[in-house]
Amino acid sequence: MKKDNKKVIYWLLTGCLLIFVMVVVGGITRLTHSGLSISNYKLISGTIPPMNDLEWQEAFDLYKQYPEYQKLNNQFSLQDFKDIYFWEWLHRVIGRFIGLVFLLPFLYFLITKQLSKSTIKKAIILLCMGAFQGFLGWYMVKSGLVDNPDVSHYRLAAHLTTAFLTFAYTFWVALDLIYPDKKQINKSFRNLVRFGFIVLIIQIIYGAFVAGLDAGFIHNHWPMMNEGKFIHETVYIEQSPVYKNFIEGKSGVQFIHRTLAYIVVLFIFLIWKNSKKINLTLLQSKGIKALIIIVGIQFALGVFTILLQVPVWLGVMHQVGAFFLLSAMTFTLHRFSK
Repeated sequence: MKKDNKKVIYWLLTGCLLIFVMVVVGGITRLTHSGLSISNYKLISGTIPPMNDLEWQEAFDLYKQYPEYQKLNNQFSLQDFKDIYFWEWLHRVIGRFIGLVFLLPFLYFLITKQLSKSTIKKAIILLCMGAFQGFLGWYMVKSGLVDNPDVSHYRLAAHLTTAFLTFAYTFWVALDLIYPDKKQINKSFRNLVRFGFIVLIIQIIYGAFVAGLDAGFIHNHWPMMNEGKFIHETVYIEQSPVYKNFIEGKSGVQFIHRTLAYIVVLFIFLIWKNSKKINLTLLQSKGIKALIIIVGIQFALGVFTILLQVPVWLGVMHQVGAFFLLSAMTFTLHRFSK
């Protein structure tokens, strides 16, 4: 039987699609403040939501024992609780489903010897990344169940970034199988794309910081952070030492996120400009064109998300834009790698 056949490719691409759906639902969960609605973790029985009034009341009573209800949502009715419960439940169910979609076909392909040794190693890495992602999800939720009725923005960033990286690696492995041919490589240009990829990942991390700190609800002006003031005049010193303002302060975190947006655009512009000096294959050219188009859309989404004070639909679209931008960057880097 042929190894690394089309079935294997479809399996990997299905995983990519499901991770994308997972990230979208996770974004809605965060923006609707639904992430702490389920305060316990039951791997099997937790798949089934409350099915009758008694079970719903028991779930609501459990929610009442934790800081989010006691400090923020003590006016909630049972229906309000059901609304936020849905998104967190759906997010967790999709996570479990992704685990099965990765694990069961992998075992089937392994038993039927449809995977090469190289793909087996990569698939094991993917499984480990997926398991770690699930752990980070619960680790994140735990941080909002003690005193502070909100999750740690550091843990949120770790959870989100791992999801993005898991997607990128899954997509990379699929690309290895779709395009097994050798690529035309320019090492200096490849390094430029690599730096662009790294900057984009840092920007995604800061996007998670902004989400975790609700930092998008302040400084709702552009291009200045405050109306009539230059951007560098609006970073308020809230904490000491000063560097903490740029990893824990709302103003400083939004300032870094905005600044990185310009840097990401600059890197992609440099990638496009330098690509004019080398001979490109058709796929390399398409990857760079996709970068230019998507980064423009993503930048515009970021501006309007700030100006409109983060409506849920626009916040989700901005996160989706980051996902597509990472996809284009991964594809482009793959086309310039060995």
